[in-house]
Order: sequence, then structure tokens, then C-alpha cells
Amino acid sequence: MNVKATLVVLLVIISSVLIAQNSLILEVSIQGNSNIKTDLIQSLITLEVGDYLSGDNVAKTYKNLNQLGVFKDISINSEDIAQGVRITINVTEFPIVNEVKIKGNDKLSNSKILEVTNLKYGSYWSPFSEVEIREKIADEYVKKGYHLVQTEFETKTLDNNYVDVIINIDEGNKVVIKSINIHGNKDVSTKKIRGIMRTKKASLLRSGKYDEEKFEEDLQRIVDYYNKKGYIDAQVKSSEVNLKNGNYAIDIYLFEGKSYFFGSVSVEGNKRFNDESIISNFRFKENEKFNLEKFNKQLSSVASMYYEEGFIYSNFDHELEKKGDRIDVKLKITENTRAKVRKINIVGNRRTKEKVIRRHLSISPGDYFRQSKVIQTQQNIYNMGLFEADLYPTFDQINTNGDIDLTVHVSDRVSGSANGGVSMNSSDGIYGQLALDHKNLFGNAWQAGVQWEFGKSVQNFRLNFTNPYFMDSNVLMGFDVYHTQKEYTTYELYTNGGTIRTGTPLTFLNFSKLVFGYSYYQKKYRILDDVDVDDVSSSLVSLDATGWQTTSSISATLTRDSRDNVFFPTSGSNITVFNELAGGPLQGDFDYYKQILQVSWYTKTIWELTLRTKWRFGYVEGYNGKEVPPDERFYLGGTGPDGIRGYTDNSIGPTEGGLREVIFSTEYSAPIAGDTVVGLLFFDAGNSYNKLERFNFWEMKKGAGAGLRVRSPMGLIGFDYAYNFETDTWEPHFQMGTTF
Repeated sequence: MNVKATLVVLLVIISSVLIAQNSLILEVSIQGNSNIKTDLIQSLITLEVGDYLSGDNVAKTYKNLNQLGVFKDISINSEDIAQGVRITINVTEFPIVNEVKIKGNDKLSNSKILEVTNLKYGSYWSPFSEVEIREKIADEYVKKGYHLVQTEFETKTLDNNYVDVIINIDEGNKVVIKSINIHGNKDVSTKKIRGIMRTKKASLLRSGKYDEEKFEEDLQRIVDYYNKKGYIDAQVKSSEVNLKNGNYAIDIYLFEGKSYFFGSVSVEGNKRFNDESIISNFRFKENEKFNLEKFNKQLSSVASMYYEEGFIYSNFDHELEKKGDRIDVKLKITENTRAKVRKINIVGNRRTKEKVIRRHLSISPGDYFRQSKVIQTQQNIYNMGLFEADLYPTFDQINTNGDIDLTVHVSDRVSGSANGGVSMNSSDGIYGQLALDHKNLFGNAWQAGVQWEFGKSVQNFRLNFTNPYFMDSNVLMGFDVYHTQKEYTTYELYTNGGTIRTGTPLTFLNFSKLVFGYSYYQKKYRILDDVDVDDVSSSLVSLDATGWQTTSSISATLTRDSRDNVFFPTSGSNITVFNELAGGPLQGDFDYYKQILQVSWYTKTIWELTLRTKWRFGYVEGYNGKEVPPDERFYLGGTGPDGIRGYTDNSIGPTEGGLREVIFSTEYSAPIAGDTVVGLLFFDAGNSYNKLERFNFWEMKKGAGAGLRVRSPMGLIGFDYAYNFETDTWEPHFQMGTTF
């Protein structure tokens, strides 16, 4: 028995070896390809010389070749030869497109059809192409309201397996919505429901185009409207869009249900907050309809209470219990653990040093997570002006207690700029300017700049530097050095000097900063050649005769800036109080005291529209028997801090400037491209006086118009076109920076 068993095993082994030898691949040939290179086909087949032929290898080869999508037919044949097999792979390629001709199209251009179908010279033409192209053409025609388009194809065979493709299009008639019928509505009129919908039937002023996506949104919009009116069971049972006589007829079948009123609210599971503080978020009047949208917003307010205290894993389940015509709310809160911030990571800053960014964090490691602090951190960092608008926070849970690591993602924006230009006009001849500016020098948020304006009647030079974190503290240090030549209505002023300043945030007053400055400069007045000396004040004549004189002054500026976005604010305020004392114990040739108060408010209204309002009050007075120098008075008009658009620069007020100013401005703005491009409507009013008793609201100079703001590497650039109510004329204005 053992001998027989051994013989059987040996026979099986010998048979297996013989069979394997007969399936050994000794040759592989590829035939039938004309445009597809043999090397490409060889790289995709898994049947190689030296391998054994198997069904798995054949299937893989066929799959790889078929996925190319260029073969009409693929066959793999094997032929027994001595010691193995010969494999022959036969392929038949799809034809290649030589030229595409389009016929019958009127509503779509040839270029548009070729663009959407991506059919061009060198494309492979197959039955699959026909199906795909037909669908793409139909989809494009549907966008224009042509739902009945028919597309057929013709091909003309050429040499070398090329074809010309002819696309025959029958556009058909435009299909529009002829009727929208509502069924099942009792309490809400058909007219009201149709008014809610964006899908409209064709009329003199409406195209009546059918858009499936828009129609689906309309069905949800109808349900949302019912939910706002207390019909919380309302639903669209079904809808039909049928083609009748070449146009669409829409039928919508509704279930309204019953309308409910707000009832009572109860809460359970809460430990962090008592029942009263939670229920206080649900505010509604007696016999007020149960508005589901309003309720969801109020529920979100409860969630925000918990998120603000670090309970970011809390769950808020609620049950709407119907009692008669009332809806009682049973709110069940699962508070879970309270999250602490373990680490704060900052990523993405390529140029700005991390220590600079960390100064603007409103939340610190070890703090409980607070939603408002994270939002404020985002605003603080963005308002530095050094980063793109796409900065955002992410959170990673790090332990079973729910503590998190907070990561702030930032992306540096270009902080340096160089610009210049030269122009020529009849009055000034050649006029030019050069400027170098950097807001993030060496990644330290140091601000430095050099500006030079030159021309026949202007020669201004300014060098400035500011370090907002002197010696890694919160103390600001900076200086300005300047030489200016400026022309006013009756005189020209030359100034040489500089200013040093220091400041610090006020920790006891949020968003506030106090900056002190000391200025020392020399200046000279020169009455213009074409001005009659008899037409100017005796003080200006005296200043002209005296020549160079000095000014020594100190200033204190208190600001509180709570704007959410310094480039396009939608909420918050910006309050500035400026005080300056010149002369007296500081010496110098001029003695005066100056105060300016400016308050700006920002309020977001509907959509993304923002209302901005500004009041500006100015006061300057001499002392020690001396008058206020002309250049320290107020000249209104044009743009800038004292601007009133619709008037030219320095054209409002007494000839040699006023001692008091009152300005009111309001803007209604809308983002066109985020905070990079903003459009606005504006109204300005104001005047300048020597005595405030002369103030008369009805006599304020007024201008109104429209403008555009563009945020560029050179700063904020603006163009306004304003109507002057006094002269009934229009005045263009170009400005750098912002009026608000």
C-alpha cells in the first residue's frame, strides 16, 4: 500500500510539472495598434515572458487595457508551442477625431459647445463619447431653458483611423413654466406660496425658466415659511413637473397641519446654569405663533452660553410636546466635561515672529475655553494688518477630560511696498512721488517708511519709524522726521522738524491705548505772490515778515478701538480724543491749545450692508495773548480727517482757517470682494467757525455721492464722486487711507 501511494503522489507531481511547463509564457506579441504606442500597451499588461499563464493575469491585462478607453475591441489569445505558450494581444482602436462640425445650433455658439464637450482634434471617438457629449450639450441648453434639445452624430471615415464628426442639433422650442398649481393649502393662500418661491411662471417680466435645483430649494422654502407661522407638521407630500403642450406645468401637494402657539419651556440636566438663566433665552409674547426658526436661534443662544464657559461637548436635546394649540418645549441638557486650553499653537507664519502674534491672544494656556475669546483673538490678529483674511482656529482634544490644544492658522500677507509716479500739469509742471513702506520689518511688526513728494510748488519729505513692542514690552516707541512745503489759499508754509512718541495699552479699559508725543519744528510763512497784502490778516503779514519761527508742543491721544475689522468694520466703534499744548513752559514762538474729539460707530444691517456714522469736533485757542497760527486752524473740504466730499480741499470756513469745526459723516457700505473691494454711498456735512455760537445745523456744507475702496499693497485707495448741494455740481475725489 505504501509503494502504491508513493507512485500515485509521484504521478501527480510529474503531471503538474508537465502542465505548468505547457503554460509557461515564452512569447508575447501585440497587434492591431496604430496610434497607441506598443510601449504604452506593454506597460499595462501583466502577461510577461517567464510567467505562467493564468486566468487572473489575463483578467488584469484586459482590465488595464480597457481602462484606457481607447480600444473598441481587445482579444487575448494563447497558442501552444514547444515548452510553453505564445500570447497574442489583438486590439482595435477607436477612431481619432480629425475635425468637428456643428450644425443646427443658434442659442449656443460653436466655441461654447466645443468648450463644454471638450471635443477636439486628437480626441478618441466612441459610443461612450456620444452618450457623454449628448448629456453635456443637453445640460447646457437646459440652463437657457431649452429642455427638448435633440443631438445626433454623423461620422466620416478618413485614412489612418481618423474621422470627421458632425454634430446635428435640433434645439427645439424654449420650454417655460406656464402654470404653478398648489394643492392642499387652506390657511395660506396660493398667491402667498407662489410669492415665496423663486421659481416663477413665464410672464412679460419673467423668463419662466425651470431650474431643478432652485425648485427643490423652493419646496424647502415653503415648509420653512409654514414652520415660522406655527405649522410645525407642514410638509410637501409630493410634487410633479410635467411637460404639457411643450411647456411645464408644476403641481405641488401640501399638508398644512395645525398652527400652534408658544407654550412653556422646561429644562433638565443643567448644573452650570440655573433654570431661570437658561429659560430667559426663550423670549416670546403671549399668544405668539410658534416660530421654529426663532426657537432654533434661541436654542443656539443656550448653546453659546455653555460654549462660552468651556462646555463645548454639551448636547441639547429637545422635545416639542403638543398640548391643545400650544407647543411646550422640554429641553434636556447633557453638559459633559468642561474644556481647558492646554497649548496654543501658531502655524503658517513665515515672516512674522511668533512672539509678536502671541501678544494679540485674548485666551491663554490654562484658561477654560471661551468662544468669545477665540473670536476676539481672530479679530486682534487680523487687525494687525499683517495676515490674509483666511486665518482660522482648530481644536484637538488631548485627553479624556475634554481638554484641547488650540491652533491658530495664519498666512502672512505682503507687508512691504514701493511705489512712485510722475505727472505733469499746467499749474505745477512736473509733479512726482516716491514711497517705501514696510509694516512688518524683520518680522517684528516694526513700521517704517520714507515718502518724498516733489514738484514746482511742493517739496515734502518724511521719514517715520514705530516699534509697538519696545524691548519686548507693550510700550510703543516711534519718531517722525519731516520737511514739508504746503500751499494754502493765501500763503505757503515751510516746515522742518520731527516728533517722538511713546504709548501703551490701558489694561483697565478694553481696546484702548494712550500715546504721548513731543514735537519740535521750525516753520516759515510766505504770502503768495498773487495775493494782495490788504486782503490778508495783519497777523499773517507779521508772520511773513518774521521768517523762521519754532513750535514746541506735547500731545496726548487716547483711543478706544473695538472695531471687528479695521479694513471693513461691521460692528464696534472707534473713539479718539486728541489734546495738544504748544508754547508756554515748553518755550517756542507759538502758544495755543488744541482738542479734537472723533467718534465713529459701525452697525451691521441687512445682508452684508454696514452703516458707518462719524462725528468730529475740533477746538483750538491761543493763550498768553497770542493768536493761533494759520496752519493749526481747521480747513474743511475734500477728503481726509477734515474732509467734506463735494468740496475741494481747504475750501470751507474762514479764509485763514477756523478755530472750531463740526463734521458729521455717514456711509452705507457693501463688500464687493470681501474687505478688499468695498462699495459705498455717503453723506457729509460740516463747517468751520471762529466762534461756536455761529454754528447752525441748516447752514452746514453738505455733499453726497458714491465711492469705492480698494485694499492694495500701498494701503487703502479710495475714489469718491460727490454732489455739492450748494453749487449743484459734482466733484471727484481720490484718496489714500479712509475717511472713517
